[in-house]
Amino acid sequence: MIELQGIAAASGYAMGPAFILQDTQAEIIRRTLPPEETELEIKRLESTVDQSIAELEELKAWTEETIDEEHAKIFATHILVLQDEEYIGRAKEMIQNGRINAEAALNDATEEIVALFESMDNEYLRERAADIRDVSKRMMKHLLGLEADGLDQVKDPVVLLANDLTPSDTAQLDREKIAGFATNIGGHTSHSAIMARSMEIPAVVGLNEVTSKVKPGDYVILDGAKGTLLINPPESVIASYQVLQQQYNACMQELKKFHDQPSVTADGHLLEIVSNVGNPQDAYAAKRSGAEGIGLYRTEFLYMGCESLPSEEVQFDAYKVVAEIFGSTAPVVIRTLDIGGDKELPYMDLPKEANPFLGYRAIRLCLDRKDIFKTQLRAILRASAFGNIKLMYPMIATMQELREANSILAEAKQELDKENIPYNREMEVGMMIEVPSAALIADILIQEVDFFSIGTNDLVQYTMAADRMNERVSYLSEPLNPAILRLIRNVIHAAHQHGKWVGMCGEMAGNLTAIPILVGLGLDEFSMSTGSILSARALMSKLNRAEMQALAEEALNMTSAEEIKQYVNNKVPAVAELTL
Repeated sequence: MIELQGIAAASGYAMGPAFILQDTQAEIIRRTLPPEETELEIKRLESTVDQSIAELEELKAWTEETIDEEHAKIFATHILVLQDEEYIGRAKEMIQNGRINAEAALNDATEEIVALFESMDNEYLRERAADIRDVSKRMMKHLLGLEADGLDQVKDPVVLLANDLTPSDTAQLDREKIAGFATNIGGHTSHSAIMARSMEIPAVVGLNEVTSKVKPGDYVILDGAKGTLLINPPESVIASYQVLQQQYNACMQELKKFHDQPSVTADGHLLEIVSNVGNPQDAYAAKRSGAEGIGLYRTEFLYMGCESLPSEEVQFDAYKVVAEIFGSTAPVVIRTLDIGGDKELPYMDLPKEANPFLGYRAIRLCLDRKDIFKTQLRAILRASAFGNIKLMYPMIATMQELREANSILAEAKQELDKENIPYNREMEVGMMIEVPSAALIADILIQEVDFFSIGTNDLVQYTMAADRMNERVSYLSEPLNPAILRLIRNVIHAAHQHGKWVGMCGEMAGNLTAIPILVGLGLDEFSMSTGSILSARALMSKLNRAEMQALAEEALNMTSAEEIKQYVNNKVPAVAELTL
């Protein structure tokens, strides 16, 4: 048995014979045209563009009907690409001035624009090069007179392997015949990965050379949770995965019941499950997955996707879209710029530091670069007029930092007042608890904010003095350590003493073993990845809050994370039942 490790793109399991989708791109023959033929060749290209747009219109309508409007926008984008004179105009120019045939011109223009996207630092923008290739592939097929791509040969269920799948390919997969798919390239935010999750097709991407390592007909097992592909596993492994698949399917069916249900404990205590997102696409996915709002909107991804600092208008548009996705009542917590540490902005040319996680980052950078900070605060304030936006500062360590941030926010409000620009004057303002100093003076800090959100990833790192990226000290990165639990208790107690609410937006919030303790400690809001929402809600429905309070008190007196995990798993069997 061979095991390949890739990127988990869509959960679930698929097993069966492999079907390898071959690239059908034929050799492009470059011809030099006589001058009198250039106009005819341009018309041939234009005819291909019209034909492709007509196909995409049909595909867009089909996707709107069978998947949703959001995914149909992919094909609207493809249509815009075909209408873009920067792209198609460049191909025409090559035919006219270079006197080459349409196939060669289209290929050259495509490579130019794809190279531009692929040179970008941002992963999301790099993956948009796939859209250009998708459009080019469609047009080239018409120019060359190519027909079927091979999927029509599939008669029985298979696991599809390909170098890559375009959005068009993915949208048209026959779920009766394609049990799952794996690709050589692609990332978690590629369109094929996003569509796989929406269509509930198990998928693994970024497997490098999977199409050359697997032979057609080899038996494979695709594990969409771990991001692995097993090639020709023994019968014992197949049998264990068959059991796992049955359990998964049964559990998924059961969890669907919780999609539109409130997040409430067995004894009627109402909680809130929201999601962590980085862009509007994530927000759409979160809403489809049952999130009651956004607990953490990571604005740094917007900055990382630009070649220079985004303007107030660009930011306003992005924040407004997410606010409108969730409407006027569901909360959308926007975190101000959290750059530095492991997140860089090349165009800012920040100095290298010996200990970047302990250095010039997050609120420290924003307070030093007031111009950048105030631009973002104005954009968030303006967007607050379009939904239930809440603003949150990252990495506050002292009261002085909090007061300085609030002072700049007050200046931004005064500016908008003078310009008669509307904003929500009652917008809640909170801060993250990520460093031990903030957790220890939570009773003082809470007097000048409306809420706390505990960022456990950094809180664990700073409390345990262990770099979370360093595998050699990973044993210390344990949120269930009693020291971390005691800090969390302190933060929640301080906020509740002043009638304020507390959320959590670190990985711990979606950890099924941690949830019973967090419910017992009184956490109000749980912000997690979309894939964790339904299992967390199902678990909460089985918990009695009074019993969890006693369980949390016991855990706080234990000596290790391992002891606490074992205790919770013994006391709350539902944790194991929901852990797939």
